[in-house]
Amino acid sequence: MTAFPESLDVPHRHVTAADWDDIYIVGDPHGCRAELEALCTSLGLTDDDLLVFVGDLVRKGPDSKGVVDRVRAADNMLTVRGNNEEKLLRGDKELDALTDDDLAWIASLPVVITLPETVVVHGGIDPRKPRADHSVDDFQNTRSLAPGGSYDPPYWFEEYAGPERVFFGHTVLEAPIVREHAVGLDTGCVYGGELTAYDWRADELIAVPAAETVVDRRDEKYVEPTQSVETEYTYATR
Repeated sequence: MTAFPESLDVPHRHVTAADWDDIYIVGDPHGCRAELEALCTSLGLTDDDLLVFVGDLVRKGPDSKGVVDRVRAADNMLTVRGNNEEKLLRGDKELDALTDDDLAWIASLPVVITLPETVVVHGGIDPRKPRADHSVDDFQNTRSLAPGGSYDPPYWFEEYAGPERVFFGHTVLEAPIVREHAVGLDTGCVYGGELTAYDWRADELIAVPAAETVVDRRDEKYVEPTQSVETEYTYATR
């Protein structure tokens, strides 16, 4: 059983792994519907397989509405609420294509999803304080442990030592981070990178290259993986 507290005062959901044949955890789509469809095809996804997203289904990419519709309509797709979903709920950002029903669905999303010995959040977990003291903002935005650090090291996943393995997005990576207790999956699909999935049972990575660069991030920070474990990394064919 995961040690994650059931008393956590943020929306969270537990997944019974035995209910699904294969389970895949997927990095930030950011409105890249075509790459999401390509990834589902490459995975050979069936109704008995589960896709769990680390959040940020929306914004920046060309088809946020399409991604939301795809995930909403699927009984075998779940997602945590990312910081870009939260921006819509708080009124900081708007997407005219999304309906009131879409926003109500977004508001209903958990901030944390757990599987056995596994936690899925958007941003991360701060190893310096108890889980029960984490806020929605902590789970959605944790990255640097430096005061006001943003993309400055040290990062939370360099200091975090379990007990659960945490799957996260939010931090744009040159390549996936695969560590004993942390797996980072935001490989910058909307920035011309990849949409990456982790096969939870097989401990393998599957990535679909972006069809185009929607947002140019050349002058912004990418994090290079450090101390990654050896894990098979397969590019899917489009």
